[in-house]
Amino acid sequence: MKFQGTKEYVATEDLTVAVNAAVTLERPLLVKGEPGTGKTELARQVAEALGLKMIEWNVKSTTRAQQGLYEYDAVSRLRDSQLGDERVYDVKNYIKQGKLWEAFDSDEKVVLLIDEIDKADIEFPNDLLQELDKMEFFVYETGETIRARQRPIVIITSNNEKELPDAFLRRCFFHYIRFPDEATMRKIVEVHHPGIKESLLTSALTQFYEIREVPGLKKKPSTSEVLDWLKLLLAEDLSPEDLKRDGANALPKLHGALLKNEQDVHLFERLAFMARGQNR
Repeated sequence: MKFQGTKEYVATEDLTVAVNAAVTLERPLLVKGEPGTGKTELARQVAEALGLKMIEWNVKSTTRAQQGLYEYDAVSRLRDSQLGDERVYDVKNYIKQGKLWEAFDSDEKVVLLIDEIDKADIEFPNDLLQELDKMEFFVYETGETIRARQRPIVIITSNNEKELPDAFLRRCFFHYIRFPDEATMRKIVEVHHPGIKESLLTSALTQFYEIREVPGLKKKPSTSEVLDWLKLLLAEDLSPEDLKRDGANALPKLHGALLKNEQDVHLFERLAFMARGQNR
């Protein structure tokens, strides 16, 4: 069971090594990187490449670790007892399985994605230590222990919004997805926009990487954003000459696909203003 990437996902050699190492070690793969570098998509493509079902747990700021195991609805049980409902005699009727339980209960191996774990409270990773390590947990309401029938491939993503606890990191295989260099980006573009003219691609990528290097940029455009930008360029049938910028117009064509906040737009406007002043 080896991951080598897919037709839809360009995986670098170090990324495929990381995925396969995590599978061999039977440890969660913790993937970090800039937003838009394909961390979430990696789990989907691993599942597709290995022919496995994927279970996705999207973590939010309000998510608690217990929700990944199960939730006990005591309020509904109390209400049903007041109404004389016979369901109250079986506590299992009021237990909702979480994503970890779903993964553990599967007869076949699955890919479990815990997406953006750093969005949750700092204690969230610690609260999952034993469950991810031993692949089991205890249900207090029923007195049963839920054990993984098949150890899932666990992929955890983080945008580095919070530092993760050392105890949690020790139990993971770590990989940082570096932002693609131009050669890798060309392969990614070919997957999404096959047959794009070389001259347009060269001009667009040159400008894209120049934008990313502008000092003071609050949010650098990502892979997903350059793909959207190229889609617009193709839809508008723009040529490399149309993309040329000068001092009077520092903003790129269709810049709304690349620059996602007013600070960065104003930054390019100031650069244009300064360039016009120097040319006088």
